[in-house]
Amino acid sequence: MANQRVNRLRELMKRHDAEAFFVTNDVSRRYLSGFTGTSGYLVITMEEAILFTDFRYREQAPRQAAGFRVIEHGPDAAETIAATLKELGVTRLAFEQHDVSYADYTAYKDKFKIPLVPADKFVEQLRMVKDDEEIEQIRKACELVDRTFEHMLEVIRPGMTEKQVAIELEIFMRSQGADAPSFTTIVASGWRSSLPHGTASDKVLEKGDFVTLDFGAYMNGYCSDITRTIVLGEATDRHREIYQIVLEAQMLALERIKPGMTGKEADAIARDFIAKAGYGDCFGHGLGHGLGMEIHEEPRLSRTGSVVLVPGMVVTVEPGIYIPGFGGVRIEDDAVVTENGLSRLTRSDKQLLVLR
Repeated sequence: MANQRVNRLRELMKRHDAEAFFVTNDVSRRYLSGFTGTSGYLVITMEEAILFTDFRYREQAPRQAAGFRVIEHGPDAAETIAATLKELGVTRLAFEQHDVSYADYTAYKDKFKIPLVPADKFVEQLRMVKDDEEIEQIRKACELVDRTFEHMLEVIRPGMTEKQVAIELEIFMRSQGADAPSFTTIVASGWRSSLPHGTASDKVLEKGDFVTLDFGAYMNGYCSDITRTIVLGEATDRHREIYQIVLEAQMLALERIKPGMTGKEADAIARDFIAKAGYGDCFGHGLGHGLGMEIHEEPRLSRTGSVVLVPGMVVTVEPGIYIPGFGGVRIEDDAVVTENGLSRLTRSDKQLLVLR
C-alpha cells in the first residue's frame, strides 16, 4: 500500500516538475511509509524512497517502512540528509511549505546548499481520497464511537459534572480499543451547549439541560468524529423545535450531498434550511470537514469550500443551532462519498432522546 501511495506522489511530482520531495510532517511520513515512530524524514525521488530516522527506531523502521531505504541519521539529521541528497545528485528539492517554519527553512537551505522549492500540500491532496483499507479503518473507529454513545446513555445523569462525563466516555473508548481520543472531548450542558467547542468543565448537569457530546476515537492511525445532543429531565417545546430543525437540516444534507458538488454547495443545503427556519444567525460554523488520519482535513464543507467532492472522500456532516443563554444542538455523522451520494459510517440513534 505504501508503494502505491509513493507512486501516486511521484505522478504529482512529475506534474509539478519536482525531481525530489522532502517530507517533514509526521502524518505525511506515516501515510507514505507506514512508519509510526515519532521522529523521521522522507526523501522521495523518481527512483528512491528513503526514510531517515534515529537510533531509537533502528529495528522498528525497517519492519514498518516496506519499500523504503532506511538511513540512521546522526545527531544533526540535516547533515545526514544533505550528504544523501548530494549522493543522489538532487539539484532542487520540493518541501512541505505548510509544515516547515522559516527558521527550519533557513537551516535546511544552509545545510543542503541547493534550491528549496515550496510545494502546496502534495500529500494532503493524495490523502483527501481514501482507499478501501483507509475507509475500513475509519469505519471501525466509527463503530466504536457508536458503541460509546450507547454506553453513555446508560451513564449520564443529573448531578454529574461535564468532566466526569468526558472521563467515563474516554475510559470506555480506550477500554474498547481506541489508541486515544481523536481530539479533546466536548461535553457542554445547559447554557454551555451554545458553545460549539465547549470542552468539558466543572459545570454540573441539571434537569432541563441540553447535553452535547462531541467526541471521536483514534484507532490504527485514523479518526472518527461524532456529535449527539440529548436532553436531561424533560424537553420543552423550545428544545424540541430547535432539535428538530437541526435534525432535518442534517438529514437533508446527508440525502442530497453528492459527488461533483463543491464544499460550498454542500454547506448551503443545511445552511439554507436553517436560515429559512429563522435561525440562520445561530449557525456560524461550516457544515463539515474531511476526516482521516487527522481530525480536520480537506475537503471543507463550508461557505468557502472550493474543493469538488469525489468518491472516496470521508466527511463529517454537522449542522448546529446555538442560542446564547439557552443552549444549543449539534448533530454530526461521518460519511463516505460514493458514486451515488453519501454513505453513513456512524449509525447511532439521533432522534431526540430525553434521559429522565
